[in-house]
Amino acid sequence: MTEQNQVDPLLSALRDDNESLRDHAAARLGEVGSEAIPKLIDMFLEDDCVIREAATSALVKIGEPAIDPLIEALKDDDEWSVREQAANALGKLRAHKSVEPLVHALKHDKDGGVKTAAIWALERIGHPDAVPGLIDALMDATLREDAARVLKKLGDSRATTALVEGLHASNWIVRRHAAEALGKIGDPESLDPLIEALADEDWLVRRNAAESLARLKNTRAIDPLVLLLEDENEMVRDTVEGALSSLGWTPSSSK
Repeated sequence: MTEQNQVDPLLSALRDDNESLRDHAAARLGEVGSEAIPKLIDMFLEDDCVIREAATSALVKIGEPAIDPLIEALKDDDEWSVREQAANALGKLRAHKSVEPLVHALKHDKDGGVKTAAIWALERIGHPDAVPGLIDALMDATLREDAARVLKKLGDSRATTALVEGLHASNWIVRRHAAEALGKIGDPESLDPLIEALADEDWLVRRNAAESLARLKNTRAIDPLVLLLEDENEMVRDTVEGALSSLGWTPSSSK
């Protein structure tokens, strides 16, 4: 049987209720290669998410030949499900060349699900070229939690100013990620904003700020941290004790 003749039966197997059969079909389609790509992308239109994921799995197994067709699918003007699934697949393939089109989708796609999938993909790829687009996404109320999380993982200093602003966000999840990310980046400019964050109403923001101040290794943080030794939250108190110790403070220092 030729490779072309193998494709249709394998595509049918991706629709089977048997997970093992779907996995086997995805693996075989990966071996068949580029012949299967257009039809696999067409399966992104299926209503059943299991079938869509099976098609994605097969495309990921095909690998590099699937990248350009998936980037084109990310531009599909008519079907948000195609764009969303294309973004998911590109994230799993982790190709640098897909960063720019994913950032474009993050900024300009009209569907929130596609934008979220683009952020997820950029997180998987983990390339610093995504940073400017992620900074812009902090301005979108529906995306800022995810954008802050990914910027935290990337730890790029270009995000410092935006993350400092994130410490004042109304969304406590954004503040938590921002407080943690600033410590990872380690920019001295974040010292005073992190000290202010020690007074945040959310206990995890306070804890993350204390941990980040320890990473900055600036003894100016000692006095504000000492005040948190009486924090109502035990995890905050424990983190503060560790932060103070790393900065060279001991209980006798304040006597």
